Amino acid sequence: MKQILLPLLGVAIFIIAVGIFTNRIKNQKVNLSAKKEIKVGSINVAIEVADTNEERKRGLSGRKSLGENEGMLFVFEKENVFPSFWMKDMLIPIDIIWINDGVVVNIHKNVQSQPGKKDSELTLYRPDAPIDYVLEVKGGFSDKNGLKVEDRIDLSGI
Repeated sequence: MKQILLPLLGVAIFIIAVGIFTNRIKNQKVNLSAKKEIKVGSINVAIEVADTNEERKRGLSGRKSLGENEGMLFVFEKENVFPSFWMKDMLIPIDIIWINDGVVVNIHKNVQSQPGKKDSELTLYRPDAPIDYVLEVKGGFSDKNGLKVEDRIDLSGI
């Protein structure tokens, strides 16, 4: 019985160890490849790219801070869309920058979290025109850097 049990236990431990190791490598690759850089006016902004439904849904929810020149770029499967954004589980104020063909078409500035509100009560933010991308940055970024509608965004870094 011991002759069978010990090898089975060894195989089980090996499989668990390989699973843990593989998961760590996979997570490291995602984190390393997620950081890219775009140019907002003359400012370089380090971004994480949210290009899957799961990443777009999660967004910056739960983040306790965001650097001065950091953000998240939301990439959609189709061009010229009218997505809705909300502040579900957000802990920090953000600027929501709506982009179409590399041009800012709308900005929601210093959007605040809405703690204590039910999902159905949360404000929905939408662009005024069709968009291809959304950039979320630290609240006040647009005013601090003089960003305005019709400014260009260089997305060649994504």
